[in-house]
Amino acid sequence: MDIEKLRKICLRLPGATEDIKWGNDLCFCVAEKMFCVCGIEPPLKVSLKVTEEEFNELTSTNDVVPAPYVAHYHWISVEDVSRFSNKEWEARIRKSYELVKVKIPRSKLRAAGLNV
Repeated sequence: MDIEKLRKICLRLPGATEDIKWGNDLCFCVAEKMFCVCGIEPPLKVSLKVTEEEFNELTSTNDVVPAPYVAHYHWISVEDVSRFSNKEWEARIRKSYELVKVKIPRSKLRAAGLNV
């Protein structure tokens, strides 16, 4: 996985946008809510939302830690992106997108051009 593959996966999702926040973090959002974040400086590290069960399972491994500032919302930080295959990355990013999207009010989703 590299930053360009990550961008392609994220930007294929309906209504996904990208933005640089905090000076050096590439953030992918749906209706202005982040679903994936990575640093623009190497080495590539990626943060995303997971379920509570996945959070507990994944953060008990070496390559995945609770994401700073947002771990209490079940966000993880993958410090070694080779931990998952490209197919697993696609599934995890889509899952993060869906977990975030489901919490967004319908009016905001419609304003972002998404059919709900």
